[in-house]
Amino acid sequence: MYTHKTAHPKKFGSHTSAFRAKPRFGGGKFNNSRPHSFKRVGGNNKRSRGERIDFSRFVKKNVYVEEKAYIPKHSFADFPFHPQLHKNITKAGYTNPRPIQDQAMLAVMEGKDVFGMANTGTGKTAAFLLPLIEKISKTKGQAKRETVLIMAPTRELALQIEADFKNLAFGLGMFSVACVGGLPIMKQIREIKMGVSFVIGTPGRLRDLIDKKVLNLSTCHSVVLDEADRMLDMGFRDDMVYIIGKTPKERQTLFFSATLSPDIRKLTEQYLKDPVFISVISGETLKNIDQDVIRVRGKEEKLEKLHEVLKKDGSDKVLIFREMKHSVDTLAKELKHMGFKAEGIHGDKRSRERIKILDSFKKDQINILIATDVAARGLDIPDVTHVINYDVPQTYDTYVHRIGRTGRSGKKGTALTFVPA
Repeated sequence: MYTHKTAHPKKFGSHTSAFRAKPRFGGGKFNNSRPHSFKRVGGNNKRSRGERIDFSRFVKKNVYVEEKAYIPKHSFADFPFHPQLHKNITKAGYTNPRPIQDQAMLAVMEGKDVFGMANTGTGKTAAFLLPLIEKISKTKGQAKRETVLIMAPTRELALQIEADFKNLAFGLGMFSVACVGGLPIMKQIREIKMGVSFVIGTPGRLRDLIDKKVLNLSTCHSVVLDEADRMLDMGFRDDMVYIIGKTPKERQTLFFSATLSPDIRKLTEQYLKDPVFISVISGETLKNIDQDVIRVRGKEEKLEKLHEVLKKDGSDKVLIFREMKHSVDTLAKELKHMGFKAEGIHGDKRSRERIKILDSFKKDQINILIATDVAARGLDIPDVTHVINYDVPQTYDTYVHRIGRTGRSGKKGTALTFVPA
């Protein structure tokens, strides 16, 4: 069994800095929550094999205290939605608005630009979908047809947003297209030509369709950039700027991001007009996540200790991170051989296969998902009980992003990192 190490208290303060927003953002504070990187030896920017890493940063024992429930100022009934939309909200199981929904939806309905700082899993998808569905429902039958453009960093997130859209827009006569790479482009072209109200996609495929003269964004008077910081991290800045440039200057623009880096701030200053700033970001301390390390000697002991963890009560839904694609496949094979319901995803797997595996994980048909960082970007999977770093992440920023997949919505989570003994 693994042993717990006691962390030095100074290692776990908040790494979040704040700076004043310009007056047009209402004088609030922005949180620039870029965590510090690992301590480095030799001044090299990349972690090398000989580098000493302060593994105590992966240890944080928490006494779980249930947070007081957020008391929303509005109920869903307070929002002047179409009766069918209210039915769809109830059918989707929404009860009380989440903080980002409660604070953002009226501003979106009033046509204001919004900058929302929110983590994945905070309900932000509905926060922009519901008011935009209402907005488009009012333009039906009008000569001037409007469309909505939603950009997301990964195909998984884009497909997830489209699935949410289909549930919430049911019965309202609206259609959508998911413009993502890895899925047949001809099907996407046919759907665009048939006419859609919502265009949801990743920057690369959206730009490809624009360049092919298939996608015309001149009617997109509502633009959403979801997880804008992730899109920048993945190198999509030029595509984002190009695509936004194809939309009308008179538009409503909504940005959602978990951080406010200098690049994100530049984009907001360039594209948002007198935006409403809303922050429901959770702190980098990740207070509901019990963090620990497991010290191992060699591959055999590592696999044995992983087996022990997975057999423990409470390891109900486990997300395991590995650095290399072939390592994902190897571990998935080993765990299946041990009798676990496990599958792996990485960039070399076909989109349809990845989507099928993710769906199986969400529906609890499998309870262990092994993934590379790239494959797991943008995923919003509820009720993950454990995140396991089977390979040490390259940076502390990556570590924080990984373990943030558990301990969501006020629930308790566990993060374990395997380190050499």
